[in-house]
Amino acid sequence: MIFSIIIPSWNNLPYLKLCIKSIREHSQYPHEIIVHVNDGSDGTLEWVKAQGIQHTHSGKNVGICLAVNHLVPQVSHDWVLYMNDDMVACPGWDIAFADALASGGPEPALYFGMLIQPDVEKKNPNFIQRDFGSNPEDFDEPALLREFMQETRDNVDGAASQPTLFHRKWWHMVGGYSLEFSPGMSSDMELLMKYWVAGCRCFRIIGNSRFYHFSCKSTGRVRFNRGGRAFVMKWGLTEKEFYRDYIRQLGQSPSRETFEKFPRATMLGRLRRLGYGLFKDYPLEGIEAWDSAPGKTDWN
Repeated sequence: MIFSIIIPSWNNLPYLKLCIKSIREHSQYPHEIIVHVNDGSDGTLEWVKAQGIQHTHSGKNVGICLAVNHLVPQVSHDWVLYMNDDMVACPGWDIAFADALASGGPEPALYFGMLIQPDVEKKNPNFIQRDFGSNPEDFDEPALLREFMQETRDNVDGAASQPTLFHRKWWHMVGGYSLEFSPGMSSDMELLMKYWVAGCRCFRIIGNSRFYHFSCKSTGRVRFNRGGRAFVMKWGLTEKEFYRDYIRQLGQSPSRETFEKFPRATMLGRLRRLGYGLFKDYPLEGIEAWDSAPGKTDWN
């Protein structure tokens, strides 16, 4: 099965080179790769052009929400994998995803890869803790390729961060990432909420679809938006409440009641809505804070 792989990148060329190299070398199928180049003044734009990689470009960093939403309409295939440029695909990643899709699960659905990264604080079914390097310069690729499957993980119901595999039909139906979460903090959780409201109950992490993650190499440079505030203002409950009372329940022998459960505003959510609404300029204050030149983006 061929996927369209979309990768937003912000002046992260050494990581992007390694990311695309891993996709090309470790994929069973000839997947379509499309990159959105944010700014690109570090040589990224010239490199993707020289490599013949399909790409879009904005003259400044527009963040994850706008970049990914801009990429999705460019794809040629129904199933789309969104991954970050600081991730390395391991052999068999696409076979594992294809097998999950072939099992004929319910739709709409969101599937996630199993991340291997060095900085997992405690045992977490959504991550594998192994250190194969913190940047491309000290990356121990031979060790990763020898050991990436040493720890057995089954498919689990639940949600992780990228890589995220979705059908473009459902992405368009829920409206993709929401602009008020730009440049991207809390946008993943809000996407889960929109899928849940649309009837999705298939959120699944695929244990054998593995990716090494250097972690937070781009987000560490961006000015964060107040995603938690935007979430509670929009939905009436906190991110923590939504994940605990809805998403997490899917992986704990869910009852029929769990599948039929519809999100409801909570007392905590209502109180926070009141405070934010009275004293903050939501959502424009948060969007303007990270965007140094709002409305002055050159797209191509």
